[in-house]
Amino acid sequence: MKRGLVIALDGPSGVGKTTVSRLLAERLNLKYINTGAMYRALALAADEAGVNVADEEALEGFCKTVDLGFDDASGNIIIDRKDYSKDIRTQRAGTLASVSSAKRPVRELLVKFQRTLGERGGVVMEGRDIGTVVFPDADMKFFLDASHEVRAQRRHLEIEGKAKDTKEAVSAEIQERDKRDSERKNSPLKKADDAVYIDTGGLTIEEVVQKALDEVEKAGFIKEGK
Repeated sequence: MKRGLVIALDGPSGVGKTTVSRLLAERLNLKYINTGAMYRALALAADEAGVNVADEEALEGFCKTVDLGFDDASGNIIIDRKDYSKDIRTQRAGTLASVSSAKRPVRELLVKFQRTLGERGGVVMEGRDIGTVVFPDADMKFFLDASHEVRAQRRHLEIEGKAKDTKEAVSAEIQERDKRDSERKNSPLKKADDAVYIDTGGLTIEEVVQKALDEVEKAGFIKEGK
């Protein structure tokens, strides 16, 4: 069976990956898959089960028994029959995931799951290692980026009213996350050699989506005007 279109979209936090990926999937009538949400949900589930997310051995035992599911309609990941979608955007989820996502058992489990979800194609999958590790043979690859200052400002505006973190604290958190993501041994964040680079700093979401659509059209995957 011929695989459908696979679009990989990577980049650090605060570049608009989630919104851009979701809109791109809608415009192209493809399934949207947020892998970052999976890492956050799994971290919450592990913590809820009493697993120390910094302990690789404990995480390995947890990952061997955990049951993963995916709701195609909502795009939510289900872990041991529980939907964590309402909690994945919390500061706690982000803190736990920033530690557990660097661990080998977690990445091996979720990369395998992500490949299963996208094996038939017809997906826009966003994350930090989609074009380099999960689907290195993706039909289209994008790497979104922006300056540290722009990303910190966006992140602060996103959580304003939900958390008491100052701009300085948010900036420091993003800097630390960038360091962990780019220096980790397992699936580090980096641009695939053949990915289209888009600096989202001075662009609106719609402009970024249009740039991506233009590239998909240029590659011959959609007809002009569609």
